[in-house]
Amino acid sequence: MALDPTARESNFKDSIKKYFVENLKDTENLHLSFDKSLSAPFLQGVTQQKWVMINWGPFLRGTLSEATIDILCGARQDNEGFLLAQLCDKVIGYLYDENATHGMKIITFYRSYPNKEWTSLGGLLVWDIVESGTLEAPDESKYKIITVRFKFASKF
Repeated sequence: MALDPTARESNFKDSIKKYFVENLKDTENLHLSFDKSLSAPFLQGVTQQKWVMINWGPFLRGTLSEATIDILCGARQDNEGFLLAQLCDKVIGYLYDENATHGMKIITFYRSYPNKEWTSLGGLLVWDIVESGTLEAPDESKYKIITVRFKFASKF
């Protein structure tokens, strides 16, 4: 028996990728990668000064499904952590919605297809956000981990 589209992890991941690519990469012009290690990215042989990586966490299927992502925000040559703070503020700004009564963003949940237009399945509600303290990598880059938990209705 095939899984309902609302219970598919692939649809969750594609929806999250679409949202962050459109907002962080396309709109904010930030280097964005998915499911990578902590190392600073290189583009055309140049180390990036600021970057965002999204890693996949637990995925719990049910009638109220839950999924977690870790967003790693990193900055190089940032002695006082100001660039990192600005980057984290920008990323977290895309997770809140000041017009929503609960204050959290609802990201469109899509059924993705490889060769036809995606269709909306509903929404992925940002349930909570936990931000780590500032951490330092061996190359003296500073980074923070923003853990975001989503809840969404699904048929399971």
